[in-house]
Amino acid sequence: MFLLLALLIGVIAGLRAMTAPAAVASGAALGWFDVSQTPLAFMGYQWTPWIFTLLAVVELITDQLPSTLSRKVPVQFGARIVTGALAGATIGAASSLLFGGLIAGVIGAVIGTYGGAAVRSRLAASFGKDLPAALIEDAVAVIGAVLIVGAVA
Repeated sequence: MFLLLALLIGVIAGLRAMTAPAAVASGAALGWFDVSQTPLAFMGYQWTPWIFTLLAVVELITDQLPSTLSRKVPVQFGARIVTGALAGATIGAASSLLFGGLIAGVIGAVIGTYGGAAVRSRLAASFGKDLPAALIEDAVAVIGAVLIVGAVA
């Protein structure tokens, strides 16, 4: 179950890179799951969710700008893989599956990056503009992250 949740949080990272670690850090800091005795203990520190949440809000805003690069360019894609790995590893670490969670998070991030881009492109084409598709993707990422982290608890 934890590996499936790690994969799913990786998909969220593929949609919005900072939403996944913000949600996972919040869950850990709230004590929904324990990572205090793992190498990822910092994800449960008081300040970690605030930093990731601030970065997630900035990402949600900048994603709406026409100058924002595609999620499939190397820097954007790499960020999604790293945050998917971090979020997945944190969920995995809660059940002593740190490495498995890391791998699942990376796989999920790849799926979320390419799948999210394809779905958003189709939605934008059906709406005739990108903004509604982007807002739907934002909602899916945020609600999905909350549901996934809640399921870890």
